[in-house]
Amino acid sequence: MNESGVDIARAIARWDSSPFAAACEGWAPWDVVARLPELVRGALHDLPRDGYRIAEGEIAIHRDARVEPGAALQGPAVIGPHAFVAASACVRGGAWLDAHVSIGRGCELKASLVFEGSALAHFNYVGDSIVGAGVNLEAGSIVCNHRNEDPGATVRARVGRRRIDTGRAKFGALVGDGCRIGANAVLAPGTLLAPGTVVARLALVDQDPHR
Repeated sequence: MNESGVDIARAIARWDSSPFAAACEGWAPWDVVARLPELVRGALHDLPRDGYRIAEGEIAIHRDARVEPGAALQGPAVIGPHAFVAASACVRGGAWLDAHVSIGRGCELKASLVFEGSALAHFNYVGDSIVGAGVNLEAGSIVCNHRNEDPGATVRARVGRRRIDTGRAKFGALVGDGCRIGANAVLAPGTLLAPGTVVARLALVDQDPHR
C-alpha cells in the first residue's frame, strides 16, 4: 500500500500477475502512469519472441492479435493475444493491451494499461489511465487526463474524504474491473472507480469539482 491509500490490486484482480506489479510495488496509479513508456518498453523486451512480432518503433504485436490496416501504432506498445485494434484507431505513448482487449474505430488510447477483455467501443479517448478487466466504454465516452480549465495545475484525486494532489499534470483514471461507462459519458482527471461501477450515458464523473 502506498501513502495515498489507493491499492491498484483492489481495483484490478489481475494487477499482481501483470508484468508491472513487481516493478511498481507500493506505487500509486498516477505514478505508474507517469512512467508507462519506460515500463511498457521493459515489458516489451521481456516478451517471448515466439509469440510476438516486434515491429519498428518498439511495437510488439501478438501473433494471435489483429490490427486492421489504417490503425496507427506508436511505440512503445504491446498488443496482447487475441486483442483487436480497428482501422483509424490510435494506440500510442506507452500503451499495453492485455488479452482479448478491443480498441474500436476512431478510438485513441494514450499511455494506458487495459486489462483482459475490456473494450473501447468507438470514438473513445482514454489517456494516462489504468483500466481493469471486463470494462466496457460505450461509444463516445471519454477519460480526460488534464485539467484544461486550470492551466498549470496538477491533478487531484479523492480518496474517501481526502483530496490528494498527485503531483502529476496528467492522470486520467483508475477504472476497476467490470465497470460500465455509458455513451458520451466523461470521467474527469483523477477519477477512481470501484469495480463494477456503472456510469450513466451522458454523465460527468468529477470527484474533484471544487478547485
